Amino acid sequence: MKTFVDDTSIVKKIWSTTDITLFIFAGASADFALNKQVDWLYFTGKLPDDPIGRLFSTVKYAQYIIFREEKEAIASIDKINSVHQHIEQARGYKITNDGYQDVLYMLIYYSMAAFELLERPLTGEEKDEIVQTFARIGHHMHIRDLPANYRDWKKVYDQQLTCNLIKSSFTEDLFRQYKKHLGSFRYFLLLDIQRMLVSSHVNKLLGLGRTRFVSLLHPIYKKIRKYSLHRQLIWMMVPRQFINHVKAMDKAH
Repeated sequence: MKTFVDDTSIVKKIWSTTDITLFIFAGASADFALNKQVDWLYFTGKLPDDPIGRLFSTVKYAQYIIFREEKEAIASIDKINSVHQHIEQARGYKITNDGYQDVLYMLIYYSMAAFELLERPLTGEEKDEIVQTFARIGHHMHIRDLPANYRDWKKVYDQQLTCNLIKSSFTEDLFRQYKKHLGSFRYFLLLDIQRMLVSSHVNKLLGLGRTRFVSLLHPIYKKIRKYSLHRQLIWMMVPRQFINHVKAMDKAH
């Protein structure tokens, strides 16, 4: 059975590792809040009402695409396209190509950043493979002007960070929702993880500053995760009602 992503792909290794996947979305939550088109996420009200639940819903879709048979994965992408089309019809205009690119590119960036933070540096070939895999997903979503390799993607991504991100009232509200739904301690962890992952431009826009607590634990955490002794720490990262979602992520692949 041919899967959408080859079994030997670095993308499968990244997205089959629960803490790396959680770190991807911890970082991406910063870019989401800054994106100039974040108002689309507010149109349905689902993201601000349940940001953690929406995170796990997105993870479920992403893992389904990456790990399932190719026809099933493409059918899942088509379903996402259909959902977006209904939202566009309800609002009366379309999400721009830049808007779709921004989301795809932040997933590329944080897939790399989270893996390198918790595992090891990626090779040039692996970076190209990550870009190419997400570009395939993007093509099925009818996103135009996608890069063919890491070098081309990096040029466009750096430009879009400068042009497409801004701190707004949506940014401030979304971070309030993160704190409300995570609680003070987990929110503190989120910010510290973001400090270690986000670009210098995103850090500056959000005023995150230097990492504090997590950077001290990082070397110890990397050691204990080699022996699978870190699962309790992973569960501490999410509210109790979502622990079963974390366990489901372990089984998804």
